Amino acid sequence: MENVLRPLIVIGGSVMLTVAIGWLVDFAMRRADERHHETPLWGLLRRCRVPFHVVLCAALLRGSYGHAELARNHSQAIGRILSLVLIGSTAWLVVRIAAAIVESSYARYAAVHRDPARVRRVRTQVTLIQRVVTAIVAVVAVAAMLLTFPAMQAAGTSLLASAGILGIVAGVAAQSTLGNLFAGLQIAFGDMVRIGDTVVVAGEWGTVEEITLTFLAVRTWDERRITMPVSYFTSRPFENWSRGGAQMTGTVFFHLDHSAPVHEMRDKLRDILRDCAAWDGRDWGLAVTDTTPSTMQVRALVTAKDADDVWTVRVTVREQLIQWLTEHHPYALPRITTAWAEPSPNGHDPHPLAPEMPRTGRG
Repeated sequence: MENVLRPLIVIGGSVMLTVAIGWLVDFAMRRADERHHETPLWGLLRRCRVPFHVVLCAALLRGSYGHAELARNHSQAIGRILSLVLIGSTAWLVVRIAAAIVESSYARYAAVHRDPARVRRVRTQVTLIQRVVTAIVAVVAVAAMLLTFPAMQAAGTSLLASAGILGIVAGVAAQSTLGNLFAGLQIAFGDMVRIGDTVVVAGEWGTVEEITLTFLAVRTWDERRITMPVSYFTSRPFENWSRGGAQMTGTVFFHLDHSAPVHEMRDKLRDILRDCAAWDGRDWGLAVTDTTPSTMQVRALVTAKDADDVWTVRVTVREQLIQWLTEHHPYALPRITTAWAEPSPNGHDPHPLAPEMPRTGRG
C-alpha cells in the first residue's frame, strides 16, 4: 500500500499545490488589474498563467520525484526529462514576461504621446527588442538543455577552447546573416524606417508591415507582400513618404490643347476639392508648366494628411476634370492636325491605296 500511496501523494500533491499557487497568483493579478486600469501590465501578465503552471509543476516534481520511489530503474532518465521540461517552460515563461513588459511599456507610451511618427518609431524598437530577447532566451535554453547530457558536459571544455576558431569560421560563413542582423538593429535605433511608414522600394509603393532582425515586409496597395532583407534599407536609397511628417503634396498632370480654358479649369479644381473629403484644405493650385508644338502641360497641385488620402485626391481630380473637359470643353483635349496629301507631279496620288484623310482629327 505504501508503494501506491507514496507516488500518488508526491504527484498529486505537486499538481494540487501547483493549482493552488497558480490560482492565488492569478487572483492577485486580477485584483491588481482591476485597481490599476491605467497600467495594462497586470492584465498582460495573466497571459503567463500556462507557462507559470508548467514551471511550478515541473519544479515540484523534479524536487520531490526521488521521494516517490517510482520506476527506480529509469529514475535518471525521468529526472533528465523533468529537467528538460523545466528549462523549456522557464524559457517560455521568461519570453512571455518580457513580451508583457514590452507591450505594457509601448501601450503607456502610445497613450501619452500623440505624435504618430514617434509612436511608430518606439513600436519598431520594442518589437525588435522583444525579438532579440526571445532569440537570446532560446539560445540559452537550448544550451542549458544540451548541458544536462553528460556527453555535452565533457565536450564543453574542448568547445570553449576552440571558441575563437569557431567564431571566425561562423562569422565568415554567416556573413550575410550577421549583416542583416546588425542592419536590423541599425534600422530600429537609427530611425531610418518604422512600422507603418509609407515607402517606395524597387519601384513599388506600400506600407511597412513587419520588421524583424533579418527581413522587412512591405504591404503594397494591392495587398501583395514584398519581403526584403533589412540590409537593403541600409545600403540602397529608398523613398520614405512618412519621414518628417505624414502630410503629403500630390500632383496631377494634363496634356491639353493650347486653347484649353486654364482659368475655368482652376475654378473647377477648387469646386472639386471642396467636395473631396480626402483634401485637407492646406493648399491647391493649377498652372501651365510646359508646352510643346501640339500640346501644353497643365499641373494641378493638391495636398492631403497622408499618402493614402493624397492618392484619393489625385485620382478624384484627374477623373472629374477630364470628365468636365469632355462634356463642356471638348476642344481642349489633345488633337492631331492632319492635311491633304499633295498630288504628285504626274497628277496621280502618291499612294493609290491610302484612305481619304480629314483635315483635322481628335486624338
